[in-house]
Amino acid sequence: MGEPGFWDNQEKAASISAEHARVQRRLESFRSIEAEGGDLDDIAEMAKEDESMAIELDAMLTAIEGKLERLEEERLFSGKYDSGDALVTVNAGAGGTDAQDWAEMVLRMELRWAENRGFTTEILEASEGEEAGLKSATFKASGENAYGLYQAERGVHRLVRLSPFDSANRRQTSFAGVEVAPSIEDSGEVVIDDDDLQVDTYRASGAGGQHVNKTDSAVRITHRPSGIVVQCQNERSQTANRQTAMGMLRAKLIEREELRRREEIAAEKGEAQDVNFGSQIRSYVLHPYAMVKDHRTDFEVGDPQRVLDGDLDGFARAWLLKGATG
Repeated sequence: MGEPGFWDNQEKAASISAEHARVQRRLESFRSIEAEGGDLDDIAEMAKEDESMAIELDAMLTAIEGKLERLEEERLFSGKYDSGDALVTVNAGAGGTDAQDWAEMVLRMELRWAENRGFTTEILEASEGEEAGLKSATFKASGENAYGLYQAERGVHRLVRLSPFDSANRRQTSFAGVEVAPSIEDSGEVVIDDDDLQVDTYRASGAGGQHVNKTDSAVRITHRPSGIVVQCQNERSQTANRQTAMGMLRAKLIEREELRRREEIAAEKGEAQDVNFGSQIRSYVLHPYAMVKDHRTDFEVGDPQRVLDGDLDGFARAWLLKGATG
């Protein structure tokens, strides 16, 4: 960064500056833990004779362990795009109105997790269900390691509960799918031929004021070779929505290539590694018992409401650790 002409290439300079800030934060976290850990021996000696110091020691240990867990988590992000932002799409699966309601619950859960992690979020598209809930929704999560973390959510989420939409209040199983792609600026990594695109415009639904509801500002782009469909309706102009949708398409194409590469590596190693969107990753059982269990890691929580309120750190950490240990 000290080189002459560093800021001549604004895009490259911004990327390096962001990397510098990430490394600096990591270093400061390490030095903070190192300093606090160095004080523990003295406090432990005093705690032998002073009960109040013993209480303080326990509190310090808990705080340091929490910081250390978060710092250890950092080393698990080794993918090319892990440190960057994420595009997260939630789709209702099988289960009719219950599934659309479940999709809205999953969206809320993922947004709450982003909030808990200190990420900023932006809803790019949301298609409402016929009676309740959502057919689909896409949001962008911006923050350090957002993509690396949200990869733990990719797959099918299964809900078992007494249906609030069934007059007989019978048990219902619903499914919602979560897709995750890295949010990447146009870096030239993916070349998209305009002839491969089908672009449709339509009127945006939901909140957004008179402009959104009276003009065909929303954009849907279909990439014919891959079958990938993206749409954006959060911007006020059709041009802005198209630009955002193209970024989403580019991200999904890059993610598809990343998945293909991982499958090839797994095949070469002779591993039965499931990295596809269609895999059922987690079950949320609200009846006849209460439990959320991740089928990839066997990590489970007995309080579903806590999980639905966005407490997903344990699931993500278990998934990351399993990946790190092969």
